[in-house]
Amino acid sequence: MSLAHDSALRRALARARDGKALDVTEAAVLLQARDEHLDALLDHAARVRDAGLRAAGREGVITYSRKVFIPLTRLCRDRCGYCTFATAPHKLDAAFLSPDEVLEIARQGAAMGCKEALFTLGDRPEDRWHQAREWLDAHGYDDTLSYVRAMAIRVLEETGLLPHLNPGVLSWRDLQRLKPVAPSMGMMLETTSRRLFEEKGQAHHGSPDKDPAVRLRVLEDAGRSNVPFTTGILIGIGETVEDRAESIFAIRRVAREYGGIQEVIVQNFRAKPDTAMRGMPDADLQELAATIAVTRLVLGPRTRVQAPPNLVDAEYDLMIRAGIDDWGGVSPLTPDHVNPERPWPQIDDLAERTAASGFALRERLTVYPEYVRAGEPWLDPRVLGHVAALADPDTGLAREDAVPVGRPWQEPDGGFAPSGRVDLHVEVDTTGRAADRREDFDHVYGDWEALRSRLGAAPAGPGTPDDVRRALKRAEADPAGLTDAEAVALLGAEGDALDELAGIADELRRQAVGDDVTYVVNRNINFTNVCYTGCRFCAFAQRRTDADAYTLSLEQVADRAEEAWAAGATEVCMQGGIHPDLPGTAYFEIARAVKTRTPRMHVHAFSPMEVINGASRTNLSVRDWLEAAKEAGVDSLPGTAAEILDDDVRWVLTKGKLPTQDWIDVITTAHRVGIPTTSTMMYGHVDNHLHWVRHIKLIRRLQEETGGFSEFVLLPFVHTSAPIYLAGIARPGPTAQENRAVHALARILLHGAISNIQCSWVKLQDDLCRQVLRGGVNDLGGTLMEETISRMAGSENGSYKTISELRAMVEVTGRPVRQRTTEYGRPDDERLAASLASDGVCQSVRRTLPLV
Repeated sequence: MSLAHDSALRRALARARDGKALDVTEAAVLLQARDEHLDALLDHAARVRDAGLRAAGREGVITYSRKVFIPLTRLCRDRCGYCTFATAPHKLDAAFLSPDEVLEIARQGAAMGCKEALFTLGDRPEDRWHQAREWLDAHGYDDTLSYVRAMAIRVLEETGLLPHLNPGVLSWRDLQRLKPVAPSMGMMLETTSRRLFEEKGQAHHGSPDKDPAVRLRVLEDAGRSNVPFTTGILIGIGETVEDRAESIFAIRRVAREYGGIQEVIVQNFRAKPDTAMRGMPDADLQELAATIAVTRLVLGPRTRVQAPPNLVDAEYDLMIRAGIDDWGGVSPLTPDHVNPERPWPQIDDLAERTAASGFALRERLTVYPEYVRAGEPWLDPRVLGHVAALADPDTGLAREDAVPVGRPWQEPDGGFAPSGRVDLHVEVDTTGRAADRREDFDHVYGDWEALRSRLGAAPAGPGTPDDVRRALKRAEADPAGLTDAEAVALLGAEGDALDELAGIADELRRQAVGDDVTYVVNRNINFTNVCYTGCRFCAFAQRRTDADAYTLSLEQVADRAEEAWAAGATEVCMQGGIHPDLPGTAYFEIARAVKTRTPRMHVHAFSPMEVINGASRTNLSVRDWLEAAKEAGVDSLPGTAAEILDDDVRWVLTKGKLPTQDWIDVITTAHRVGIPTTSTMMYGHVDNHLHWVRHIKLIRRLQEETGGFSEFVLLPFVHTSAPIYLAGIARPGPTAQENRAVHALARILLHGAISNIQCSWVKLQDDLCRQVLRGGVNDLGGTLMEETISRMAGSENGSYKTISELRAMVEVTGRPVRQRTTEYGRPDDERLAASLASDGVCQSVRRTLPLV
């Protein structure tokens, strides 16, 4: 060892000893510690591990999970150079284990006291092997994950074992499908080395699912979806120590940001015959110990670190000294199908070896104690009872006397019993919200400090006056042809240039829709605000135990629709939180309840996030779910949940909401099945002007493809009670100048594609509404009757506006005002008369003026 390297190692060890944060370079140095330096490194890591166990109430305890290994299919579309698990169809009796074979393994495991059913399988084998596709078709499954889901349910129902799913790379939508059937899932990151993926002859070359960026996205999506997730690194497959350090830090970033990494496995490569890497040397066990120790130091005391006990030879004590606190899954029944040449140790022997190092061995469940005790949102209600049947309620570990017994897996009973603050829609304007933030503010949204690192560099400043003048000329000559740079320049227009921009937009408005200013008499019905999605901008969502939480019954939803109809409404707009108790069919029941009570009411309901939630919980495709919703009475969808259609912004703004592509998929599918939608943009938080431009242009492109958007609605960010603002990350909404400019720009960029541009009186003061009406806007939205979402965020513009108030707002512009339907038609005379009589707002929500 060189003097320079020895000096760097001693400095890094000193920082580890003193509890100082390590950087990637220091971690890479420590990974090379051997002999007396390794001893010191292990001591420091063990001290951190012990502190974590004390804090968790498990001092001196190392855990394991008693499991069965269910190799659902050994077919895989990848070609990893070290893998003997994946094979070819001609070497198998069948492409997949049959349901009877799956259940026989699970039943035998339950009889032997196992509590975990580890489902391991190759990535999407039907994409490579026609035999896999044919087997799935013959047995009635759309894809491999549908079969995984079905078998997980059967294992829960017939044996009581808890599924842990390892199906490889999963999309965000896949995670929504599988979360209701499994307490935990996993996928090894293995390495962040792109060289091993891109270079021919390397371990991951030719394996599309081993792209490090793809695998990191899975870890992030699991965190966004509140899935307790197992991951880890595989050492000795050709990566450098720098690669290894970067992989550990990549896992740390995700763990900190989302809190969903329940354990990190540090696994050593073992060469296997009949593989491309059979000539590679096994990873050295001192190297493994050093990697475990560095992982412990980097990830800290709260992370659970595991080493598979069948891969460490007799060096159990070395791994314990290195800082592990878990041995992973150990099976008394099934072999390790990934490392079949390495049998599991007997559990009694593992306990003795653990005790020899001064620790007690305790059994845990597939989901770690921290998540068992936390419950929601980490555990879906559909599996909560299965977990509770096996868990010690005090420790979250496996209950020593627990015997797995099959119990029903089913959708909750509907969750429609009225509960909580059901009059919030009225009280929000009187007594207000109970507190300015949820009690779980500090952790439900992820780590705020980690989130700051996602914020990009500040955008370039506004364009020069010459840039704005050139852009104005282009906007007048070719509105839809503005470049991104020109459109961004216009968003910085001020003074006379801003007036000119508004004038251009207003002329285009006149050409498109004339002078009428329109509004709809409608009622918002937010049927629940219980939600665990974790949108960081949302002040509406509550836990079920929070003081402001509520859920309406179907009867109450229908009552409010009927009341709105009596007041002349032609539309109800219904959206709610992603309540864990609501089954995927609840949305159909809500729509039917309204249609049954008010058959002619237009049901404008369910955001793309709710559509994905419903489709995932029913295991239907988005198209099939939308067709069922249409049959139930849904007439159109609100194009909300869009925020900014750029994932770099979305993953700062929201923890668990659907990605941009999923929003697009829902919207375009709705259009194709004949369900029109609105389109929206919420702006002025952690975004910049270029994001706004690209969002609006994306909306235009979608409209040119499908023609299904009825309007574009601009929604300024309301900051007052928004968590992301309270955490000091978002700015306090757009300025008045930005609001004028972006409304005008939307009219310009969408000219010839979307005729109706709507402003939100809820979020803008009346005077600003009048200004944007002079700059391209033609629609005011609705009377609303109850507007709770923006009011909970701190909007001061009330929960409704009467027709008289809307008309008074517009009167000074000199433009005519007209009531419309959702489709921008004219309501019939009966509806017009009813709305005139009520002034567009039902009596029950009207503010009562105090007597003087």
